[in-house]
Amino acid sequence: MIILKSEEEIMKMKKAGVILANLHKEIAKIIKPGISTKDIDGFVEQYLAERNAYPEQRGYHGYQYATCASINDEVCHGFPRDDLLKNGDIVTIDMVVNLDGWLADSAWSYGVGELSEEASKLMDVTKESLYLGIEQAIIGNRLGDIGHAVQTHVEKNGFSVVRDFVGHGIGREMHEDPQVLHYGIPGRGIRLMEGMVITIEPMVNVGTYRVKVDDNGWTARTSDGKLSTQFEHTIAITKDGPMILTEQE
Repeated sequence: MIILKSEEEIMKMKKAGVILANLHKEIAKIIKPGISTKDIDGFVEQYLAERNAYPEQRGYHGYQYATCASINDEVCHGFPRDDLLKNGDIVTIDMVVNLDGWLADSAWSYGVGELSEEASKLMDVTKESLYLGIEQAIIGNRLGDIGHAVQTHVEKNGFSVVRDFVGHGIGREMHEDPQVLHYGIPGRGIRLMEGMVITIEPMVNVGTYRVKVDDNGWTARTSDGKLSTQFEHTIAITKDGPMILTEQE
C-alpha cells in the first residue's frame, strides 16, 4: 500500500533530509587516502547524536552499523571496516536518518584522491542519471518514466544499471511501497501522485549489471569485479514538481 504524505509530513522528512545532506557534505571534506570507512561510520554516529537524530540502518534486520560503506566493486551494503582507503578508490556511503520518527535516505559516491578516467566518467554518468530520473518524478507520470530516463542515459554511455536493488517509498518506515526500478518502459507502472515520497538511487556498473552477494549475506558486488557507483536522493512528489528532500546544493 502506498502511503501518501501531507505537506506537514513532507516538511518533517525534509528536516531529516537537511541533516543527511549536510552530513554528506561533511563526509566529503574528510574522504582522503588513509581514512577508513570505520572512521567515517564513527563520525556519522557522533554527528547524528549531536543533532538528536538516529541512524535508522543500525539494527535493521541485525545490521550493526550507522552506514553502508561500499568500495570499488561493491554495489551496496558494504560493511564499514578498518582497511584504509587508497588513492583511486570509489566509496559509496549510504545512510538513512531518523529525526523524530521521520526518515530520509541518501547514498553518495566519493572519489578518493585522483580517479581514473573511467571511474570519473562512471561517477558523472551515475549522478546525471539520478537527476534525469528526478526530472520525471512529476504528478501524472509513471514509475516507468523514471526508470527509462535513468536506463537510457546509463546505457548510451556504455554502462549498465543494476536490476537486483531498486528505489522505494519511504516515510516512517525505511522501505514502503512502491518499488522504484531504475530501468523500464515509459508510460508503464504506477502513476505518480501528489504526496508520494520515494527514493531514486541508481547503482551503475562499468561492466555487467549482474551482482553477487558475499557470504556475510549483506554486501553485494559486481559479478565481474568491475567498478560500481551510486547516487541517491529522497524525493517528494508535489504539485510544484519534484522536491528533493536530501539536496546538498
